[in-house]
Amino acid sequence: MGKYNCLLIMMDQLRFDCLGYSSRGLVETPNIDWLASLGTVFTNAYTPSPSCIPARASLMTGQKPWTTGVLFTGNSAGPHKKGGVMGCNFKHTLAGELVKNGYHAEGIGKMHFFPQRSLMGFSHTLIDESGREEDKNFMSDYKTWFLQNNPQMYDITDHGVHWNSWMARPFHASEEYHPSNWTVSESLKYLKNRDPSMPFFLNMSFSRPHSPYDASQYFFDKYRGREKPENAHGEWSEKYKPFDGSVLAWHGDIGQARRDEAWCGYLGSITQTDYQIGRMLTTLNKQKLLDEMLIVFLSDHGDMMGDHYLMRKTYAYEGSAHIPFIVKLPKSLQKEGGQVRTCNDPVSIYDVMPTVLDICGSEIPDECEGLSLKGSCNGDKLDRRFVEGEHIECYSPEEDNFFVIDGKYKYIYFLRTGAEMFFDLEKDPKETANLVNEQEYEEKVKEFRQQAIAELSSWNTDDCIFAQNGKLSPIKYDKQIISPNYEKRLAESVFKWM
Repeated sequence: MGKYNCLLIMMDQLRFDCLGYSSRGLVETPNIDWLASLGTVFTNAYTPSPSCIPARASLMTGQKPWTTGVLFTGNSAGPHKKGGVMGCNFKHTLAGELVKNGYHAEGIGKMHFFPQRSLMGFSHTLIDESGREEDKNFMSDYKTWFLQNNPQMYDITDHGVHWNSWMARPFHASEEYHPSNWTVSESLKYLKNRDPSMPFFLNMSFSRPHSPYDASQYFFDKYRGREKPENAHGEWSEKYKPFDGSVLAWHGDIGQARRDEAWCGYLGSITQTDYQIGRMLTTLNKQKLLDEMLIVFLSDHGDMMGDHYLMRKTYAYEGSAHIPFIVKLPKSLQKEGGQVRTCNDPVSIYDVMPTVLDICGSEIPDECEGLSLKGSCNGDKLDRRFVEGEHIECYSPEEDNFFVIDGKYKYIYFLRTGAEMFFDLEKDPKETANLVNEQEYEEKVKEFRQQAIAELSSWNTDDCIFAQNGKLSPIKYDKQIISPNYEKRLAESVFKWM
């Protein structure tokens, strides 16, 4: 099998339904739509953990969050936030396995590693870490470039919008200085200057549309006065309606005017990034590389954008957990007539590593828990019924959750309270009705609950019993949920925490 060049495109905090092909045309993404027409769209793709760091740990290892030990996105680094940082001592990583097989692996954009200069198996990285400066004396490559080159001498946060706020405004510097533009410009430089004798793996990772919702003026204005996606609300979500006025509020009705501004910034960031992706795809096409390349496109998680009066991510609901996922096979590996346009089997981020390694002729480590999607792109049925996901350390401990999805139904279990939710996604894709106590769905709920019990039973530790005797067991609020796999990696690490 040949060593195919591979481009992995990651957008941060991109909802599944905010692309041209998935939004009834509300959102303009002509280049991503072009990529979708060349590949397979996985309609039931879900993040294994709806926040940045645990999702990316799964991406880089092909493992579930409990196995990686990275269960949440910590606000600071070090052992006092056990499970909140990615660390640098995984035995096998996506980039590392490809490098072993003779690839040059380049990471450009948002990596979210710790330490922040950790290579995580890559040959080289150029990073945009947004506002994170965890390591002593660290400054990202994007910020360094921005401070040196923008003629107005702005800082990257001079627009006054917080990295995790619902606030929005146009980018304060000229368009060419926007992080989405920088990520592609640097990727194109890499493509031009790479060693042509080596196959390459390029992870082009965008920090947008994650907040700040700060699309450049042209793209921000594109969505003013236009129809926006309609926010979903259910009776069950009325408890989230009160708004405390904070710019960092995680729930609340912020009002129509603020919602419209947020949508302008969010959708504008998506379209701006799409135009930049177009620069890359066009260049690959001109260089006769596009046909025989493997291209994977996805996001790490979504953004609630006010659905059910909730902001940002960490939730099991569709806006937060359901992600876009496209795989374009090399043309020589596609079945006659091209690969299938859509696959409805449930898939997850941890399937990326085995898929890429399988197609690129690298051995898949036994530790990988994901499945290769190579056959799925040509119409084979995936040997999987469910995907599961979880998030610990949410904005409120009551929200800590575990979820089970088969693409048609979704079961959510709240790890602290023991509360349950069940949604029929085919009849109610916006999750407005919690059916967990409806007699019509009693058997389905039992089936999905048993799947949760089977998975959570394997989590049991001396401190936390998640399930026993065939029943789920809520975890007390004073107990910190820590995977023993995190402790094991920490003990084996040669890296000394700061």
